Amino acid sequence: MENKRLLDCSASDFARMDKAALLYAIRASEGRVMVSESIAIVQPLLNTVTNAELAASQGADILLINMFDSENPVIQGLPTGVAPEQSLQELQRLTGRIIGVNLEAVDAEFAVAHDDIWKMKPGRAATADNAKKMVSMGAKILVLTGNPNNGVSNRALGRAVEEIREAVGDTALLITGKMHGAGVVRESGSEIITEEEVAWFAAQGADIVLVPAPGTVPGMTVEKVSSLIACAHQNGVLAMTAVGTSQEGADVNTIRQIALMSKMAGADLHHIGDTGYLGMALPENILAYSIAIRGIRHTYARIAKSILR
Repeated sequence: MENKRLLDCSASDFARMDKAALLYAIRASEGRVMVSESIAIVQPLLNTVTNAELAASQGADILLINMFDSENPVIQGLPTGVAPEQSLQELQRLTGRIIGVNLEAVDAEFAVAHDDIWKMKPGRAATADNAKKMVSMGAKILVLTGNPNNGVSNRALGRAVEEIREAVGDTALLITGKMHGAGVVRESGSEIITEEEVAWFAAQGADIVLVPAPGTVPGMTVEKVSSLIACAHQNGVLAMTAVGTSQEGADVNTIRQIALMSKMAGADLHHIGDTGYLGMALPENILAYSIAIRGIRHTYARIAKSILR
């Protein structure tokens, strides 16, 4: 397919994009790509409409699905009769968007037993087998990260991305990093990631490094995040800032500040998390973030463009 900015792509473009075309589209959009995360297993805000569809309606370009289990694939709110293994492909068909999923790299040194909603399941682990299953089910992006209290370390993430890159080759785009400590206290706050770890993730096979957005984690200033992103770019990979500390449920003015700080820091992609209320960001915050980084013209175009194009 011809090279296009992601801003200009339609559903048919997304459907046939390979990794190289997707990376080009992101780079060419110059920091104007919106990623919205939602939780697969919870009751959707609108009951019979998936949270991912609601996020798409507010301007999200890429829909990231959290807690999607390769051994028990479920996305609440999909039409009845959809085969579980077809869930991701059906979501892409319904939304006309790029679909990604999270995988978690738990470090045995930090793993603890708990019964929170985030409790780890084997089908969500960042393994080669799970990665191949997710790609076969329709995921074009794999995000190696961690949910709260699950004991995900940068060491485990780096090892996992190497294993998964070897397993999936260029069939998926790999994003690696943490939005919060994910159960590893010594890797939290301003110590959540170092420039050395950014460079290591790139060397291990990551296409994009994930870092907390400025203002979302203590010590993550514009200057700190900017230096991490500059390191990613120097090592030939892109960077995604993430709002993963429930500030996706903050007021609109706070979201606009985070959006502009992330853009000032050099973000290639902008992620907004899944727990405004449990399940997704507040819809108005997805819209406000999108407008802040690219204005109403591109935001409304993404919202209005038919999935039949």
